[in-house]
Amino acid sequence: MPLSVNNNSSNDEKTSPVEQNGNSESFSISKLRQALPQCCAVSAKNLLMITFGSTLGFSTILIPELQKENSEIPVTTEELTWISSLNLFLVPIGCFVSGPISQYLGRKKTMMLTTIPFIAAWIIYYYATSAGMLFIALAMTGLTGGLLEAPVMTYVAEVTQPHLRGMLSATSSMSIILGIFTQMLGGKLGNWRTVSLVNLAYPLICFVALCLVPESPYWLAAKGRTREAEQALCWLRGWVSPAQVQSEFRIICQDVHKPAESKEKIWKSFSKRTFYMPFLLVTCAFFIGAFGGTITLQTFAVMIFVKLNAPIEEYTAAVFLGLAELVGTLICVLAIHFVGKRVLNFVSIGGTGLSFCLAAIYGYLNDSQVIDVEKYTWMPTTLMIGAAFLSHAGIRLLPWVLAGEVFPVKVRSSATGAAGSMGYIFTSTANKVFLYMVNGMSLAGTFLFYALINFVGGCLLYFILPETEGRTLKEIEEHFAGVQNLKNRPNKEEVQFKEKWAATNPAIIYDDNESKL
Repeated sequence: MPLSVNNNSSNDEKTSPVEQNGNSESFSISKLRQALPQCCAVSAKNLLMITFGSTLGFSTILIPELQKENSEIPVTTEELTWISSLNLFLVPIGCFVSGPISQYLGRKKTMMLTTIPFIAAWIIYYYATSAGMLFIALAMTGLTGGLLEAPVMTYVAEVTQPHLRGMLSATSSMSIILGIFTQMLGGKLGNWRTVSLVNLAYPLICFVALCLVPESPYWLAAKGRTREAEQALCWLRGWVSPAQVQSEFRIICQDVHKPAESKEKIWKSFSKRTFYMPFLLVTCAFFIGAFGGTITLQTFAVMIFVKLNAPIEEYTAAVFLGLAELVGTLICVLAIHFVGKRVLNFVSIGGTGLSFCLAAIYGYLNDSQVIDVEKYTWMPTTLMIGAAFLSHAGIRLLPWVLAGEVFPVKVRSSATGAAGSMGYIFTSTANKVFLYMVNGMSLAGTFLFYALINFVGGCLLYFILPETEGRTLKEIEEHFAGVQNLKNRPNKEEVQFKEKWAATNPAIIYDDNESKL
């Protein structure tokens, strides 16, 4: 039963029903107070994502310095290619062990431990005197970046309320892009060794911040530490008393300790619909995001703008592209709660596909000398920057947001780690084959391929992507279990009427919900 609410008119604006991951409880507390601790917890995690982003962007400023004739560290061309890709190549390996380690140590402790190799890597960068030392630092950042995938995604899903989850989950990608952007800015202001020393601040601050936020109440409850789980939930819901979260806490305990599954081997959970249907969805989203063109557009931006005869200097155009990605990510974070994932991503995929399609048409007309390229060089440049903006406003962030909320709690860590590794495999493959595609089918043909991937992918997602925004983790699990489609569930405003009807129309209902879950 909901707790009583103070009906004093002076408190009406501050009184808000707290939407839980399984129920709704009402008590006198402002919405700001509800959201603040969840934002603090996610912000502490985001410092770790900025750290990871800085390791991805560091190669961008390191490689030009190593290519100079008087470079501090002499390297060969082969060594340069490894410096540009070694960390990304090793991320999937870290992803595969991310889930089990996160499940064993806990989300918070795993994230705290990952700050140690990041600190060590920046120190190695600063004192590096050979390519071998650079390889060691790159390997450490790549493996550690993969290791943090599962705890980062599951932590956000398990500490936030449904109406905040989508927006706060999307801040992870924004933080990575922000980390990359800080390296580009740092490269203009100082030497790469100085930048590596400054980068030490990110993991150090992150470690301290993580010490101040609680562990996931889901993980604590699953480990039988119910007292700590209850305290963590009280902290996350606005520093309230245990009585004010008892309904949600009871549902969390039921979710992580289902009697029907208590003796079941963990591998059997991976054979259920609740795993393979969400995994198929997230994998498809990763595939569309990787082979839809914007991954290679970001990696080979300078080369692409040169081929398109950009009307502005190619490095300046690349900066505008990076800024467009950052703005698109910010819009996704702000809009996902109000618009929903389906609408936002269909606009994103459709706009990205159209941009590449028009760029392909321009390329074919240019190759056929049908148009005067001197008059229209602004067109493909604008289309590429528009594609970067639109993709980061939706499809590039969609799989990362989904991965943290669509898997059941019993396999969430392992499933998110595996899904994240698939994303990096697709990304690495897309970058690897790009130059071969351009040589074999021209840049215009490659753009046409990207457009087709977006259009076909958008049609596929129309049928398999449910609207999870504002839904509880239990509702999402029941959707993929085949218990009740999210389209058929009542909206929040209909729940009160439904509860009143059920109270006056008692009946025994027999179904197979438990077997499906």
